[in-house]
Amino acid sequence: MEVKQDQDLEEGDKEIIMRLAPLYQQDREQAILEGEQRGEQRGIQQGIQQGVQQGIQQGVQQGIQQGVQQGIQQGERLVIQNLLQVRFGCVDEELAEIIEPLLALPPEEFTPMLLQLSREELLARFRESN
Repeated sequence: MEVKQDQDLEEGDKEIIMRLAPLYQQDREQAILEGEQRGEQRGIQQGIQQGVQQGIQQGVQQGIQQGVQQGIQQGERLVIQNLLQVRFGCVDEELAEIIEPLLALPPEEFTPMLLQLSREELLARFRESN
């Protein structure tokens, strides 16, 4: 009788396994799908965070570079205006018109011009350029 009971149990176990196998497979697939979705969401969130951080860093770097560049240009403008004022007494409309073309030159070029050329030579030189 024990042999028959073991066979009945085995057949019952097989039947239960056959019924549970599709449910197990379905649960497994659902778990995999949920895991993939969570992974995608985490990946998206991390990507966004990294993108924002990189964007902020690039923005700060560009802002600093632009600020430095503007500071240099303002400093050069003040140097030119001061040299013109010291040399010629005041910066009238004619002299003000040559400030932008002077700023287009590197300081090692515009400084000697401002110190050595006369008012008329400076004005003539930049009228020829325009």
